[in-house]
Amino acid sequence: MAKPGDQVRFLNSVGGGRITRIVDKLAYVEDEDGFETPVLLRECVVVGTAPAVSKAVTPPPVAAAPPVQPRPVAVSEPEEEELDIEETDTGDTMNLQLAYEPHDLKSISSTAFDTYLINDSNYYLYFTYLCRERSSKEWRTRYSGMVEPNIQIFIEELTREDLPGMDYVAVGVLPFKKGKDFKAPAPVMAERRLDTTKFAKLHCFQPSLYFESPVLSVPLIIDGEVVSSAPVIKDSEAKELEKQLKSKVRADRRKARPTLKQSVARRNGEVIVVDLHIGELLDTTRGLGPAEILNYQVDTFRRVMDENARAKGQKIVFIHGKGEGVLRNALLKELTHRYKGNDVQDASFAEYGYGATQVTIL
Repeated sequence: MAKPGDQVRFLNSVGGGRITRIVDKLAYVEDEDGFETPVLLRECVVVGTAPAVSKAVTPPPVAAAPPVQPRPVAVSEPEEEELDIEETDTGDTMNLQLAYEPHDLKSISSTAFDTYLINDSNYYLYFTYLCRERSSKEWRTRYSGMVEPNIQIFIEELTREDLPGMDYVAVGVLPFKKGKDFKAPAPVMAERRLDTTKFAKLHCFQPSLYFESPVLSVPLIIDGEVVSSAPVIKDSEAKELEKQLKSKVRADRRKARPTLKQSVARRNGEVIVVDLHIGELLDTTRGLGPAEILNYQVDTFRRVMDENARAKGQKIVFIHGKGEGVLRNALLKELTHRYKGNDVQDASFAEYGYGATQVTIL
């Protein structure tokens, strides 16, 4: 497992450097020019380990000048701009579910899973995600944090070794709103019994409104009512929840759908250049949360890739910016799984600056 100080190379793209820090599943890699890039930890290949820190032997005290204390340097971090929250007409009635997305659906008996919490409501939620074995009455916390309204949040990567201790899962939530008065719903603890054998059954993973690939959905709250924890989760419950959510979300989005600009690609000689900054794709982002903005950017990437799927040798430059690396990592995931087999490399800095990826169709 890579750790801070290790020298690494990227598994699915050109580049590498020294890991300066690790936050959640992201490794921040500093290249030789001093630029730091966030990369998924599992995309890093260790080529040199950090030197071990040895305990120095303290010599006898000798007369010496007093140590010079370093002058503290104030480092100011840019404040993140918080997007306006666009509430939906039905969002004051809470809908909440867990979803487990397999890394490789074709290897369902051995693959790992990404765990998501989907908050389909107008409320911010402080939440805690718990699990326990059937033979135990004590819960174990797997994740705690906050999720914004009408969005999904990644919780953790789930492995096969984790499943035996997850006969029951539960999510405790405390709903609230920011900057306005509201009728406060009571805190909720939604507990479900989880049939872990379903993680090895392909038919248990169904299409979802929120994901490109099939997932195992676990409904927790439907139309403000906590789903009973007694029965094992049934496929019919997940399908009915998806049906209700699709109908409601489509109705909400029809009321305020942003206008997609007609042309997002331009040609620079033989190279197609696509700027994925959201201001270049949409006339307005009103009513869109961070997840929906990311989905628009990824959908645009897919549309351009699909349009040029048979253009052998075509070079396409996608400008995604450096930022926190969220969009870049999403594109690399697409290129690793959905569009694998094409040549991927960093685009020319001289022409496109930092934060651009070049794809050559093979």
